[in-house]
Amino acid sequence: MVSSRGRPYQEEPMRVAVIENMRNTGLGALAAALDEAGAEIEWFRVWQDGILPKEISGHDALVVLGGEQSALDDETHPYLPELARLTRRFGDAGKAVLGICLGSQILARAYGADNHLGIAREFGWHGIGVTAEGRADPLLSALDGEFTIFEWHADTFSLPEGAVRLASSPVAENQAFRIGRAVYGTQFHFEANSDVVEQWKAEFPDTIARIAPGWLENHAELAARHGGAADAAGLAIARAWVSLIEREEVEMLSQASA
Repeated sequence: MVSSRGRPYQEEPMRVAVIENMRNTGLGALAAALDEAGAEIEWFRVWQDGILPKEISGHDALVVLGGEQSALDDETHPYLPELARLTRRFGDAGKAVLGICLGSQILARAYGADNHLGIAREFGWHGIGVTAEGRADPLLSALDGEFTIFEWHADTFSLPEGAVRLASSPVAENQAFRIGRAVYGTQFHFEANSDVVEQWKAEFPDTIARIAPGWLENHAELAARHGGAADAAGLAIARAWVSLIEREEVEMLSQASA
């Protein structure tokens, strides 16, 4: 491949910044899709140090993962306003952005929507309905009108102005949305494949027992019933989003022309 000035472009891997809002969140299906694409992942563990990417030019895409805090917990998580602005900068630049669970709520905040706290609790594998717009959208077009996926949230949000609703459920109307070309928010945890769910089960048993009594005892049966279909749907969604990442071309300058 050559540039408009006749110089070859260096084939660089896609560079993806991942914001981890909570320790050991895990990328699951998304890690598999990024690995297939040969992506380079740079982690920003803001739960540890609050450090975010300083510029958007260093990455082709941005992923914002979930967490136990709300999207409005600025007092206890003071990096949140800056993170909301960062997602908007990536999106306004036409880069691929993905917000999962808390990440989708931060995206909604970034684009002027309202966050509604504690009114939409879902945990475990649930059915999600795909809207007519979702069936035509690259992210969900490979799925049927309804799919099963893992949920873990209590908050929800209004749909940002100009956003397209892609998926919905009785508990949370805005389960997935798109803004522009490739800014996506998913309230559900499509990245949470069976391995990730097992990890969460081991790490957070007390929390799970409190919010979903009986789930731990019934986990094996529920996983056997829903895990395979959820894993397949999650990987399809992950691959679809990764395919929308556009690399910035890096022009190779020879020593002779430097």
